[in-house]
Amino acid sequence: MDAQPVMGGQRDFMGSYLEALALIERLHRLLLDVIKDEFERVGVLEINAVQALLLFNIGDNEVTAGELKSRGYYQGSNVSYNLKKLVDMGYMHHQRCEIDRRSVRVRLTEKGREIRHIMGQLFNNHAAGLEARAVMDLAGIEEITGALKRVERFWTDQIRYIY
Repeated sequence: MDAQPVMGGQRDFMGSYLEALALIERLHRLLLDVIKDEFERVGVLEINAVQALLLFNIGDNEVTAGELKSRGYYQGSNVSYNLKKLVDMGYMHHQRCEIDRRSVRVRLTEKGREIRHIMGQLFNNHAAGLEARAVMDLAGIEEITGALKRVERFWTDQIRYIY
């Protein structure tokens, strides 16, 4: 399908959809860069931004490795590698499940909670800055979140109906 602009200089739906997809991808990469810069600023150099996001998203929960993706805590494909690294560096504790010995449950250690705290402060500062500079208000962020949830639901349905 052609994504070229249509009459009057307005973009067609396909063009706008492709622009939104590219923006989502760029924003995710930019978020990782922002986290990396913050960690360099505060002197946390042994973990990367993807690992820090994983720690933030897990929070106070205790989950299995399989639940990390299903609950939306982790978007990457190398979850086992990052979990092992975080356990080895002392940011996460792991324990075999009593019922299913093949399954491992993970939770943050005190060191992991410190990273989560840094991330929480960073995100609080972002939220305050967006609001203070009138970049976005509550209604705007709720509108974007609602739209993204609808796209997520649509894409999820696409995957489910393939099989």
